[in-house]
Amino acid sequence: MPEHPKSTASTERAANAAAEVTAAGIARLAGVGRAAVSNWRRRHPDFPKPVGGTETSPSFALGEVEAWLRDQGKLAEVPPRERVWQQIAGHPAGPVTALIHAGCVLLLLRDRPAARPTLAATPDERLAEVLPGPLEETLAARLGTPRAVRTPTAAELALSVPLLRGVTELAASSGAAGAVFEFLLGRQLDANPRQFTLTPPGPAALMTALAGPAVTVLDPACGTGALLRAAAQAAQAAQAGQDGRIADSEPDAPRTALTLHGQDADPDLAALTALRLALTEPTPSAGTPSAGTPSAGTPTAETPDVRVLPDVRVLPGDTLRADAFPALAADAVVCHPPFNERNWGHDELAYDPRWEYGFPARTESELAWVQHALARLRPGGTAVLLMPPAAASRRSGRRIRADLLRRGALRAVVALPPGAAPPYGIPLHLWVLRKPVPGARPPAELLLVDTTTAATGATAQAAPAAPAASATGTGSGSGRDRLDWPAVETAALAAWRAFDQDGTLAETPGESRSLPVVDLLDQDVDLTPARHLPPPAAAEGAAQLDQVRTRLTETLRRTRELTPPPAADTALAPGTAAPRPVTTVGELARAGALVLRAGGTGTVPAGSASVAVLTDTDVLAALPPSGTLAEAPPGEAAEEPALLAAGDVVVPVLGGGAVARVVDAASAGAALGRNVHLLRPDPAALDPWFLAGFLRATANSRQASSYASTATRLDVRRLQLPRLPLAQQRQYGARFKALAEFEEALRLAGRLGEQLVQGLYDGLADGTVAP
Repeated sequence: MPEHPKSTASTERAANAAAEVTAAGIARLAGVGRAAVSNWRRRHPDFPKPVGGTETSPSFALGEVEAWLRDQGKLAEVPPRERVWQQIAGHPAGPVTALIHAGCVLLLLRDRPAARPTLAATPDERLAEVLPGPLEETLAARLGTPRAVRTPTAAELALSVPLLRGVTELAASSGAAGAVFEFLLGRQLDANPRQFTLTPPGPAALMTALAGPAVTVLDPACGTGALLRAAAQAAQAAQAGQDGRIADSEPDAPRTALTLHGQDADPDLAALTALRLALTEPTPSAGTPSAGTPSAGTPTAETPDVRVLPDVRVLPGDTLRADAFPALAADAVVCHPPFNERNWGHDELAYDPRWEYGFPARTESELAWVQHALARLRPGGTAVLLMPPAAASRRSGRRIRADLLRRGALRAVVALPPGAAPPYGIPLHLWVLRKPVPGARPPAELLLVDTTTAATGATAQAAPAAPAASATGTGSGSGRDRLDWPAVETAALAAWRAFDQDGTLAETPGESRSLPVVDLLDQDVDLTPARHLPPPAAAEGAAQLDQVRTRLTETLRRTRELTPPPAADTALAPGTAAPRPVTTVGELARAGALVLRAGGTGTVPAGSASVAVLTDTDVLAALPPSGTLAEAPPGEAAEEPALLAAGDVVVPVLGGGAVARVVDAASAGAALGRNVHLLRPDPAALDPWFLAGFLRATANSRQASSYASTATRLDVRRLQLPRLPLAQQRQYGARFKALAEFEEALRLAGRLGEQLVQGLYDGLADGTVAP
């Protein structure tokens, strides 16, 4: 929105002066890392003084910071998105209120583009007075009445006028109001990570796919709206792919309505979620312009939006105690309920009609959410809930589980690998439920799926190349860094769709099977998939173990060849070693003999190819890079990471002990992970193996370490090494390199030995190997 000539620039200047920014915000403004901001504070006496915050996390006046950055030549102009975010973060009424005001105006401009010129021509002193009426009309049309978003008054909007001008300009420049709100909301969520339990996009998309096509979708614990947003995107994508008639040339073509119902106990979160869902950008339909044109994602007066926008009905309130949609019969329910709640209403809700399958115990809040979801489905509708694994086996819930099975309400239990969704340390389950149709015969079988093997690549352990992969750590382990989510999604959907079509599924050892319900109705009614799935069978059996044995034999032979000669053959007599002058890593860095960089920062542009990350765990275990570099938040430029090159030396700084490794060609190109330092020696001054070898000395790490209450941290700059000519360095380097090869051979022999021993135990136990 162009600034009106009568608008008061002093208002905006006053808002900026009142806004505060943290060190992280300053780093974003200047496009640098946080360490650079810390250096500026130490080196420049005129750096702005803190005006708020705490001693460990101070805040600074935004206006003073901008002026200082410009004077130093570090900032030509504040990026618009950063200015808007700082206005939100420093809003007098708080960032949540500011986000709600911004979302209301973005929704008005997205749904009523003809209002843009009128608002642009309105001076600041009148803008707050003219907005409430159009906002009320837009909110009522898109969010209904009652709704989670209250129309702000003129007095409330008066504090937000500079912010509203800013978000309008952002939307006009990017062409997508929804993307602007998504960026701002993402910043708010990132700034307060402990206040929100987020459902990652992968599990959200999988849950909506398991629920299937739906016209009416409910999330009774909607949180930030990730599940409902995934449902809207899936419906829009299906419409764009299946109905090519819906294009700008045929505005009267039929469209399928989609209604999203949500409820959350936090009124502020419910309001933000309602705006987020209402601003979800439509997927371009066949025949519409591409995303680079003005009419893709954002309608204009010349090209009205004819694609499907969901009707959004989000209300605040405690779902179990005060259900906002008591008469709803949804096609699908998707839900990531709160886990392990004791105060969910057990005492007040003893006679609630929703407990059709049994009254949940006080410790079984998740089973209360399961029954609420079933109560809000139409007959034949599907519900998918993300559940803690304990809900499948706790004795206090066995009677409800048994009744869910007998009546055919529970159709599948899918075990996800650890790291799929918070809490990330445990393997969560997906429960797929279907409300029984009156008069229909209950299904006879339950689908059980375990996607852990798909997530880690463990199903490939029988392949001939598996011993090498396992020995090096590739494809092993668990957690977010090594999670193959596309494989998880494929395994779960393939099993569910085959089972849903036929009512039964052939057994795949270690992965999936359908089990007769009667076989599960024992004393425990334990529905944990891993306890009912036979272990995966080795494809090669004894031949596979023979391959491991052959590799172990070869590795042991090489280990013997690499064994160092007796130390007595090269030892110097006591007292004959001449003292050597020493230097430190810090001194070498200042002299230019090496480059020292810390890891942990860096992102890749959204949608670009992934970049591997060498983590501190990888360095400690001598494994290849296992992490993946995160994507830059929406609307932010990617921050270039520190990339490894062959010959670099990497040193982890946490955990104690002396570890330093030389980067080989296989790890070159990976990004440097958090808590790892990179030392890049000048080949004309330092030999990398000489450097790594002396850094590993026990006495060296001891004198360079500092101790906190729970951890040991290494000060890499204090590590010492002797001053030697390059030719003598290379002599030491050759010996250190031979020791590293011997160490790697020992490590590989240990891994292969463990694999062979475990394989023989398993083979003897399952009968694939004779005694």
